[in-house]
Amino acid sequence: MRSSPTTFSALPLAAVATAAVLWRRSHPRATVFVTAVCASAAGGVGYLLTPMLLAPVLVALYSFAAQEPPKRVYRFCLPVTAMVVLSTVFGDRYGHPWPLATVNPVLCLLLPVALGSATRIRNAYLEAVETRAKYAEQTREEEARHRVAEERVRIARELHDVVAHHLALANAQAGTLTFLARTSPDKVAPMVNQLAATTSSALRELKATVGLLRRPDDPDTLEPAPGLAQLPDLIESFTTTGLDVRVTTEGREQQLSPGVDLSAYRIVQEALTNITKHAPGGTAHAWLVYGHERLTITVTNTPGRLPAVPTRIPHGDGFGLIGMRERAHSAGGSFSAGRRSDGGFTVTAELPILP
Repeated sequence: MRSSPTTFSALPLAAVATAAVLWRRSHPRATVFVTAVCASAAGGVGYLLTPMLLAPVLVALYSFAAQEPPKRVYRFCLPVTAMVVLSTVFGDRYGHPWPLATVNPVLCLLLPVALGSATRIRNAYLEAVETRAKYAEQTREEEARHRVAEERVRIARELHDVVAHHLALANAQAGTLTFLARTSPDKVAPMVNQLAATTSSALRELKATVGLLRRPDDPDTLEPAPGLAQLPDLIESFTTTGLDVRVTTEGREQQLSPGVDLSAYRIVQEALTNITKHAPGGTAHAWLVYGHERLTITVTNTPGRLPAVPTRIPHGDGFGLIGMRERAHSAGGSFSAGRRSDGGFTVTAELPILP
């Protein structure tokens, strides 16, 4: 009858393998190697490698598979498995059943590799989800800052157009009032009424614009945005300052989107305001040409007899030109402005006609 191996011959191997497991995170490959060598030595002296004896190898393989890439795991773990199984087969001197000596170690060693790989994939997935969440949060913050900046520019543009237009009108009307007070006192009262109407209109538009900041979620309390339908009232307000304005419309008038309608109105308003400030006493002509897909707005002026205020407005300078260009571009159109050889100035904007 064959004798079994002594119990004490496996204790040092088990102790070394168990101690090696403590370094499985810092040195995973070395831990797998040491525990596999101990298990192979135990199998070589005739022990049947049960899950209890293979426990240090299983822990080391799981930790190694959870940290390393798949190719490296299989290139390293398959030779380790073969070494342990072959040592058991060739060291079997006590007649252990061959399924227990071969199949059992193979299944025991491949199971932690599969579990470790699944853990590594899950950790990588969770890390990717966390990264995407952080990126999405950062993107939302950047988008919020971008929208705040756009809103500030839009409100600043509205305030500039309202203040510049009405102050220019009020200044021109005040100058006309001073002139009439000396030459035609009977015409002073109507001009005073016009000046009061101008300042009242300025206050209303300023209140509506500032109201965008105070009541962003209550648009019903604000006045509707102006458009080309209010162009006759705009022209009449400039006429009181002594500016002769003619408007010519070509093509079939079409319905404009609210944004394009507001941009068209503000561009005409700002162009006439600049004429009032820099070329008083002259004439202005506004063309509105409706094409198939675009509305072309052209505003020109002819210098009058009164001396113009000395000014130099190169391309891109001045908040008025900047605001008109921004409005045209934000609506999907184009803008150009420049002086003519006769001393006048031309502003041209092309805006899309959206259905």
